[in-house]
Amino acid sequence: MVLKKYKGDSVQVHVKYTYSDLLTVPDDGNRYELFEGELIMTPSPMLLHQIASTNLIYKLKEHIIVHKSGVVIAAPFDVYFDDENVFQPDIIFISHQRRSIVEEKRIKGAPDLVVEILSPNTKDRDYGFKFKKYAEIGVKEYWIVDTDEKIIKLYQLSERGFVHYKELSGHDMVESNMLPGLSFPVDDIWEM
Repeated sequence: MVLKKYKGDSVQVHVKYTYSDLLTVPDDGNRYELFEGELIMTPSPMLLHQIASTNLIYKLKEHIIVHKSGVVIAAPFDVYFDDENVFQPDIIFISHQRRSIVEEKRIKGAPDLVVEILSPNTKDRDYGFKFKKYAEIGVKEYWIVDTDEKIIKLYQLSERGFVHYKELSGHDMVESNMLPGLSFPVDDIWEM
């Protein structure tokens, strides 16, 4: 869709993308997301980002297998909120009770838990637009993993949006309201 805005004697053209447009983007090794119809490219992550992601997936998957509580999915995988908002969180958890939102090519609706691992070029989005949108659509728990500070910030959904309820580092134990019984030290996620 192309929107034309007239400003004085000039015409500004603003392209608004949809999910069907996103599906036609060539596979060039980059991740693409839609924010209010704007196509955003995310370059490949840094080493510590990938180490944290792999270790978190392992910890979550290990817990989920034992407790038979749901499914965990790593990026890249689309989370479809509407035709102009499609994100690819680093890690997604969906409980068995809500498994119906998992489709072959996307998650259609709000995951129960979303984990975003900060990169220099994603930090503003993860704390800004994504933060607001995840709360708006009903993600119950949101973790922001800061690889520079080596901390994890946990947020829980309330009537007012996300409320910060834990900031963890070092030997602090990661425990989740969404995944009862999950427990591991933050330092475990930085190990190679």
